[in-house]
Amino acid sequence: MNASSNQSPAWKAGLLFLILTVTSLQAEGRPNIILCMADDQGWEEVGYYGHPILKTPHLDSMASSGLRFDRFYSAAPNCGPTRGSIMTGRHPNRFGLFGPNWAMRPEEITLGNLIKSRGYATAHFGKWHLGPVKAGAPNNPGAAGFDEWLSHDNFFEMDPVLVRNGADPVKHMGESSEIVIDAAIEFIQKSRQAKQPFFTIIWFGSPHGPYLALEKDYEFYQGKVSEELAKRYSEITAMDRAIGKLRTVLKKENMRDNTLFWFCSDNGVPKGSTYKPKLNGQKGSLYEGGIRVPAIIEWPNRIPAGRRTSVPAVTTDMLPTLCDLLDIPLPNRTLDGVSLVDLMEGKLKQRPSPIAFWKYGSGQEKKGERWLNAAIQKGTTPTVRNPGIDFLNYKHPVAKTKNFGGEASLMDNQYKLIIPKKGTMELFDIQSDLGERNNLADTHPEIVKKLKARLLTWQASVEQSLTGADY
Repeated sequence: MNASSNQSPAWKAGLLFLILTVTSLQAEGRPNIILCMADDQGWEEVGYYGHPILKTPHLDSMASSGLRFDRFYSAAPNCGPTRGSIMTGRHPNRFGLFGPNWAMRPEEITLGNLIKSRGYATAHFGKWHLGPVKAGAPNNPGAAGFDEWLSHDNFFEMDPVLVRNGADPVKHMGESSEIVIDAAIEFIQKSRQAKQPFFTIIWFGSPHGPYLALEKDYEFYQGKVSEELAKRYSEITAMDRAIGKLRTVLKKENMRDNTLFWFCSDNGVPKGSTYKPKLNGQKGSLYEGGIRVPAIIEWPNRIPAGRRTSVPAVTTDMLPTLCDLLDIPLPNRTLDGVSLVDLMEGKLKQRPSPIAFWKYGSGQEKKGERWLNAAIQKGTTPTVRNPGIDFLNYKHPVAKTKNFGGEASLMDNQYKLIIPKKGTMELFDIQSDLGERNNLADTHPEIVKKLKARLLTWQASVEQSLTGADY
């Protein structure tokens, strides 16, 4: 006889209460997660790296109280593809998101859906740029696993036009970073009241040009740099202030200690918007100035204050890291990122696999059939440069695996190989040559050969994914 069959109803009720209590405690122990990302903020554009003009007190505070990445990279040198890498843990070329205004394929398994499956409340605020944010789009934030969204198809400025949960676009008056932070705070407080852990993505529109500044911020920088830079720095300062507002709420609501707050940028500084740069290249380039970005993780419960690392990391690492932390099985897809949990815990001293970059020659793709219907991929939220985006993605039925085209790079812990679209290959010792001034390709042919072979193998894998083979 089963011994439990003689237990009283009261005992069974007590056992049920115990199970529910333990389950509730386990839920409360799960970390809240916030991913914040700037738009076009360069690696050097923070106070904690000693910028002589720019002030970012709240990012500086995060850097001193959490884990600072000194070698953190965007998976691409421009905006939409980097966002796709975060959502999938995959290089964006694998699913045809080659550049700004290209679309994520709906077949991708997203970070939003994965974390939502663990009982999290999920929301997206700000720049989406992976497809239209309107209702019915198969790659809008809702389809990607977000319960709520207040979002824009692309970048946005002061008084932004945003879409809430697929409704008609509405103009919101005010400074854009503060608007999306206020919406995120409202969502976070609602999740707290419901006793539900939250996963929130906040992708700012700043400091993407054209630059528009609040007068109080502009006055601080006026006369210290050019008018354009003064306005750009004003946008960064306003964004920094909004981040500070969110951190203050987390502390006041006793959520700061158990919230993983991850900040980074989507690519480097646009050409002509740098101030005495130390890095070579700019947005759109595979040199350090195009892909090395500021990054910080603040999580008092798990990460001691004042830590920093020079181990290379990249935006594709975000999905496998968060899946590892939350015990979520990795998607049945070819991934390019690795988990950084050991790095967060101080156990990882070198990256286990190289990071690859690829600016694909996407012009050839436009000769084929579209992956998604054009009508459903038309955006609704205007920018100062475009009344509405036509998000592109094309079928690539056969992998050629010979002439990949474009520009590519592979970087391990010490060396970085660049194969340009035209010209000779370049090899840099990134550990000792931050500015990529000394090309070592001729003096280290064995390293070039080894890295090139790995890069070509990786490109073949990426193109195979591009055909849709992973689906």
